[in-house]
Amino acid sequence: MPRKKIERNVHEKTYPRLDRPDGCQPDSSRTSKAALPLICERIRFYRERQSLDQKTLADRIGVTANAVSNWENGRSRPDINLLPDICRVLEITLYDLFGENPPRETLTEEEKGLLETFRALKPGYRRAVAELSETLFNLREAEDQPDIKRLIHYARSLAAGRGDPSEFEEEGAPIYLYVSRETEAADCVFSVNGDSMEPDFHSGDRVMVSRIENPSDLQPGETGAFICGNETYIKVYQPDGLHSLNPAYPVMHFDETGSVYLIGRVIGTVQPYQVPSDEAIRRYLLLHPEEA
Repeated sequence: MPRKKIERNVHEKTYPRLDRPDGCQPDSSRTSKAALPLICERIRFYRERQSLDQKTLADRIGVTANAVSNWENGRSRPDINLLPDICRVLEITLYDLFGENPPRETLTEEEKGLLETFRALKPGYRRAVAELSETLFNLREAEDQPDIKRLIHYARSLAAGRGDPSEFEEEGAPIYLYVSRETEAADCVFSVNGDSMEPDFHSGDRVMVSRIENPSDLQPGETGAFICGNETYIKVYQPDGLHSLNPAYPVMHFDETGSVYLIGRVIGTVQPYQVPSDEAIRRYLLLHPEEA
C-alpha cells in the first residue's frame, strides 16, 4: 500500500515527512490547520512508539503533562536543555529528533577495536597509553620536519699552547641548525667579538667553521678561525699574516716561534632562519636521544 503524505499549507514552511513504520500518518484531529514543526511531530511519534502516554514522558524528563501536550500540538517548543533527556527517554538520538542523517562512520574496524580496548583499561593504564600515543605522534611530527644537524658552539676563549689545540673541544655546547649546504659543511660554531672583521662580520655574530687538519689547505684570501696565544680570531689569511677587514686594525704577523693554530675555514654566518625552535629541537632529540 503506498504511503500517504501530510498535506501542508503552501504558505507555511515545509518540513521533511515523518514516515512511520506502519505507513500511517498523524491523525488530522491532532494537527492544526498549519503544519506542525518537525520536532513536534517527532516527539509524538517516538513517544507513541515507546508506548508512553504524555504524563509518563513528562514525569521522566521532569516537566508537566501539559508541557508535553503543548510541544506535540505546536504551541511551544521544548527547552534546549531538555533535549538530551527527551532523547534518553525516547531512546533516540538528536539526529532522530530533528530528522537529520548522522555523520558517516569514519572509524575502521581496527580503530574500533583499539578504542574498545582503551575503554576497558584502568585509569592508570589509560594514562600510559595516552602518553605513549603523544610520544609516537611527536616522533611522526619529527620525521616530517626538515633535517637538523648538531654542531658544537664555542662561545668562550679557546685554550692556547703548543701542540694540538683540540683540547678546546671540551668547552663547547651543542647548537642545532637546519641542514643546508653551509651547515652540512660545518663542524662547529664560534662567536665573533669586536669589530675587526666589519663590515662582513659583526660583534655577536655566530660563524660556522669547517675544521681543517692541514693548514696548507686554507688558501690566501680565505677567512679562517685561528688560535693565537690565549685568544680566538676570525681573520683573513695571507702569506704575510692575518688580516682584518676593518682597516683600523693592523696585520697580525707571526713567525715560526709563534703559537698560531688554524682551527678551520669560516664558511658563513648563522642566520635566524637556520635556527630551529625549541619544539623542533625537542622533536629532533626524540629521534636522536644520543645527541642530547
